[in-house]
Amino acid sequence: MTKIVNHWIGGKTVEGASGTYGPVTDPATGEVTTKVAFASVDEVDAAVAAAKEAYLTWGQSSLAQRTSILFAFRALLDANRDAIAELITAEHGKVHSDALGEVARGLEIVDLACGISVQLKGELSTQVASRVDVASIRQPLGVVAGITPFNFPAMVPMWMFPIAIACGNTFVLKPSEKDPSASLKIAELLSEAGLPDGVFNVVHGDKVAVDRLLEHPDVKAVSFVGSTPIARYIHTTASANGKRVQALGGAKNHMLVLPDADLDAAADAAVSAAYGSAGERCMAISAVVAVGSIGDELVEKIRERAEKIKIGPGNDPASEMGPLITKVHRDKVASYVEGAAAEGCEVVLDGTGHTVDGFENGHWIGISLLDRVPTSAKAYQDEIFGPVLTVLRTETYEEALDLINASPFGNGTAIFTRDGGAARRFQLEVEAGMVGVNVPIPVPVGYHSFGGWKDSLFGDHHIYGNDGTHFYTRGKVVTTRWPDPADAPAGVDLGFPRNH
Repeated sequence: MTKIVNHWIGGKTVEGASGTYGPVTDPATGEVTTKVAFASVDEVDAAVAAAKEAYLTWGQSSLAQRTSILFAFRALLDANRDAIAELITAEHGKVHSDALGEVARGLEIVDLACGISVQLKGELSTQVASRVDVASIRQPLGVVAGITPFNFPAMVPMWMFPIAIACGNTFVLKPSEKDPSASLKIAELLSEAGLPDGVFNVVHGDKVAVDRLLEHPDVKAVSFVGSTPIARYIHTTASANGKRVQALGGAKNHMLVLPDADLDAAADAAVSAAYGSAGERCMAISAVVAVGSIGDELVEKIRERAEKIKIGPGNDPASEMGPLITKVHRDKVASYVEGAAAEGCEVVLDGTGHTVDGFENGHWIGISLLDRVPTSAKAYQDEIFGPVLTVLRTETYEEALDLINASPFGNGTAIFTRDGGAARRFQLEVEAGMVGVNVPIPVPVGYHSFGGWKDSLFGDHHIYGNDGTHFYTRGKVVTTRWPDPADAPAGVDLGFPRNH
């Protein structure tokens, strides 16, 4: 019997009423294992209504109440990390250890939310004028929404909702319809931790559900992570409807390798960052820029390591890389490799014909490595989102920097070098939101914010960290004067208020 994933509204499972369902496959076998209910406009409205009703009390709740519930949720999340990882592997395909790592990084943001009281502290200036005090405070927005991608079905939602609800908002999550089960498990754990009904809701669906959240008058803010075209659409549409928006888009992350770099360390980093999670992550290194004469040796070291990667089902402990999420996506990724030679690339490794014995119908693709890639090639220009690494060659640091900065994307980047002066110059000159120095995937820890530049981010706020707290709250300034009992009446004064 096929499993059915339904919505979570008002603290309980709600069966889909639209009659429309989407398939969820096991990427390792290609078999449809689950159906997910797609929400109608009315069902989205019901989730927003539940969140709006819950906000009446949650928005007035104490910080102590909110953080105590989040502490309880954190303990439950930690105890159930294996169960959540298994759901991720079954629907996304990533190996179990990678899925566990995803849950661990999500826990970092829950930790941050547990200590949100520090970030929510206001400011007070006393005696700015005679008996006048001025205070700045931050207050929640109301109902907020999150629209999240398939590649991190647990971590990316946890970039959003823990901070949002810790700040006093209520939340409606629209997760990816390709791997929806982790979001329901999280909802159950939040309920078990004591979160009041309606504070956290989950609606599944497609563009119908997304568009309704973007236009709903009671949704005050929208957080999104996904591709650049959809991020641009989310930002434009939600902003036109008067909402605060943070929309994180796609990436083409470059790793600059200078001639003085430790090439073994650089090759290890390139392979890990390019092929981990089958390349299905926005912080994957997809372009290595080799400077000077080191290119041939670096490519050979990458090839040697890449060929040894064990590809297989995510639930096999021997597997280091799993399948891609869908057959359609697998075929799209393969097309970039199949057309690479005609665009002037040197195909060092071609993984398009890879299969796994006993799992022939899975969404498999092997490791691909393209060298001497021209910037005009589609494999360089597009975000492939798969295990394809491109290598570009330049003669100088300046040429490499210009190449990187010419990209429309500016999510993350890295430099590998022993030269501290060159690294310092790069971190200041490169046009990207996150920079690694001998660190290939510079995803910030929870108390620093994640976000790119240029076409990798639409909106003013990065996600989580201090930016997350600011995004989910709005400032208010209160000016107060309390008269002294001994004061005589001041009388009417129509002049501009004086501060002295």
